[in-house]
Amino acid sequence: MVQQETTFEDHLSLTFAALADPTRRKILATLRYGDVTVKQLAEPFAMSLPAITKHLKVLEKAGLISRGKEAQWRPSRLEAGPLKEVADWIDGYRQIWEARLDRLDEYLRELQQQEKEKTQNQRKSDYEQGKN
Repeated sequence: MVQQETTFEDHLSLTFAALADPTRRKILATLRYGDVTVKQLAEPFAMSLPAITKHLKVLEKAGLISRGKEAQWRPSRLEAGPLKEVADWIDGYRQIWEARLDRLDEYLRELQQQEKEKTQNQRKSDYEQGKN
């Protein structure tokens, strides 16, 4: 069990490291729409094909993309599995954040209710003093 967690953590580390770079995130965004060649991926960037290839290797090592071989070009394809793993990992923390926000919301409602009661009591007191 410990070995599985270590492997999972290492895989998450690879995925997060790959996602840390804005160029790689833009590449992944492009691949959402289908397979794309290295040359097509390089077009929007002011960098060489070898530089794009290095980014693709990082994404491939993290399992975020796969690269095929079709004739003379190597299309890249988005692999969503690692992104699902990241989303699932983050979801555990989302539940914690939601629970904390729910407690904060409850506390704020209590404060608002106390303030409302305080205002009503002050008005009642002012009214009774004015009557006497």
